[in-house]
Amino acid sequence: MRAVLVREFGPTDQVEIGDIDAPLKLGTEVLVDVHAAGMNPIDYKTVIGKGAAKAVEPLLPWVPGGDVAGIVAESPYEAHDVQPGDAVYGIVNHWRTRGSYAEQAIVPSLALAPKPESVTFEEAAAVPCAALTAWDAVVRVAKARAGQRILIHAGAGGVGHFAVQFAKYFGAHVATTVSTRNVDFARSLGADEVIDYTSERFEDVLQKVDVVVDLVGNVADGTGTRSLDALKHGGLYLNVPTGSWPDYASAAAERGMRASSVKVEADGSNLGIIGRLIDAGDVRVEVQRVYPLDRVHEAFDVLQGGHVRGKLVLRVR
Repeated sequence: MRAVLVREFGPTDQVEIGDIDAPLKLGTEVLVDVHAAGMNPIDYKTVIGKGAAKAVEPLLPWVPGGDVAGIVAESPYEAHDVQPGDAVYGIVNHWRTRGSYAEQAIVPSLALAPKPESVTFEEAAAVPCAALTAWDAVVRVAKARAGQRILIHAGAGGVGHFAVQFAKYFGAHVATTVSTRNVDFARSLGADEVIDYTSERFEDVLQKVDVVVDLVGNVADGTGTRSLDALKHGGLYLNVPTGSWPDYASAAAERGMRASSVKVEADGSNLGIIGRLIDAGDVRVEVQRVYPLDRVHEAFDVLQGGHVRGKLVLRVR
């Protein structure tokens, strides 16, 4: 099968488009004919030797990609809920096997859900990792609800634009930080307060919040540390990007606040709920651009540049 191949870690322009044996499914895994693959920052970080590089090194040549949307080629067994011909989307366990930047991928059946009918394969591929990360932070951990004030950093990005919508759907008062060009976009997602971080300090203009969903951390302008200034005593700080603020837990505890990291869980049941919200028109998917597989180098350049609105997607078929 045709795939994006990482033969050794290094600059993203070294990845190849080549042929590799199709994967073999085991047990209750599902073989999916990949139509589109979403791109996430962890993909390029791993390619350059950071991220999950240590975990995938034994898999070289490795295929990146966690997000997948496509058609089932082989189901786990004859009477399984997932059957050949079904349109699905989900998350490949790309730290333990090859990922979705390929014509076929193996996906655990519990990490799959029916593709929302109202969106294309490319739009569906933009959903799983980002939306489930947002769901885990906003719904599972923060338990978004009416009367709650939530601040979401980077509300126009992949995870952020879903987090804003989920928090608003469950009744919270939502504030978010974005760049100037994304102010109107964030408002269109339902944010109650939109702070342009290029001209305002969020901790100076916001009433204290109950929860901060930090999708930036201290890698930019001390966003993590400053978030504690915007948080109520006893409030909850959630740090999402791995390594973006190693000392967040102790810093929060010193100020009488709760804190946790958040890791995405490949939960097909929750992904099914998200799909129904999309089909009902309650949640929208933002795709900045779709690239054909053979332009993956160009896509990686844009991804590494940051400031992507929503998601970038590779069209595989």
